[in-house]
Amino acid sequence: MTERTTVGDLQVATCLYDFVNEEALPGTDIDQVHFWGAVNDILRDLAPRNRDLLARRDDLQSRIDAWHRERKGQDFDAASYKSFLKEIGYLVDEGGAFTVETDRVDPEISSIAGPQLVVPVMNARYALNAANARWGSLYDALYGTDAISEDGGADIGKSYNPVRGGKVMAYARSFLDEAAPLDGASHADVTGYLVEDGNLKVALTDGSSAGLADDGTFAGYVGDPASPTTLAFINNGIHFEIRIDRNHPIGKGDAAGIADVVLESAITTIMDCEDSIAAVDAEDKVVVYRNWLGLMRGDLTESFEKGGEAVFRKLNPDHVYATPDGNGEITVPGRSLMLIRNVGNPMTHDAILEVDGNALP
Repeated sequence: MTERTTVGDLQVATCLYDFVNEEALPGTDIDQVHFWGAVNDILRDLAPRNRDLLARRDDLQSRIDAWHRERKGQDFDAASYKSFLKEIGYLVDEGGAFTVETDRVDPEISSIAGPQLVVPVMNARYALNAANARWGSLYDALYGTDAISEDGGADIGKSYNPVRGGKVMAYARSFLDEAAPLDGASHADVTGYLVEDGNLKVALTDGSSAGLADDGTFAGYVGDPASPTTLAFINNGIHFEIRIDRNHPIGKGDAAGIADVVLESAITTIMDCEDSIAAVDAEDKVVVYRNWLGLMRGDLTESFEKGGEAVFRKLNPDHVYATPDGNGEITVPGRSLMLIRNVGNPMTHDAILEVDGNALP
């Protein structure tokens, strides 16, 4: 049986009460007396209204069901049905013209076109993976999927296949030629990258050099301009990086020392509290809220065993680059923009009960 703490008109599961007081409120300017008093006022006001709305919904559904049953076997009369829906208040007359204005909208919503994930926030490991999926390795994605065929000895296998690796690198060079094209040259012929006078320069296999066809695609770099470790680009609002490491197992066999190409990928993530989870009791609810709190604070971690080894997960840091001229910095988020999907108002949960025992929305 769930242990409960009385708060005003409410019976709050003690595990939820303690979580809010001991974990969620510290660090805010809200004290627990004010918080629980506000919760009590809000639920006293809105819980009865919610029950009335749900009763109205049930009444409408019952009348619609009856209308169809009474006409079983008859031809469907759309005009009659529409008139009936208006009569019972299911349909209302269209209102006047209106406009909607928005402000303070994150660019991930307003201007960046990119993939979105949905993940059960109840699972800390999955939630961290999704938040960190803002960036992903193009090399890994290509090597492990059928985007690269296994023809010609390029099978995936259990160990690294240099034939397949060569196909991956060739594909990545084609991507770079499309997303950050060079002026009269190909990334496939590059033997070295450097930053000079605020622009990207490349050395080519024939001994010549070239720059970008559009210097505006170059966003910044990490390291020494003469020997950068990371080069950042932007195309259609999406960032990607060339990572250079001639000591890396992949980079040391690459003419330009490219160890990987890393792309912005899952720009946003819906942290789901609804369809993808089953929070059946107050203890489950606290797990959900604790994970969300950790994501918002940036301190959520998770460890697990994989392949006989301990693996540790935490939120990735932002990506910080020197501007092309070397006089400033730019920062690109290292995590997806996280949205929360709450449980719908038709649902109730006994994590909080009214004095009469009703579970609250």
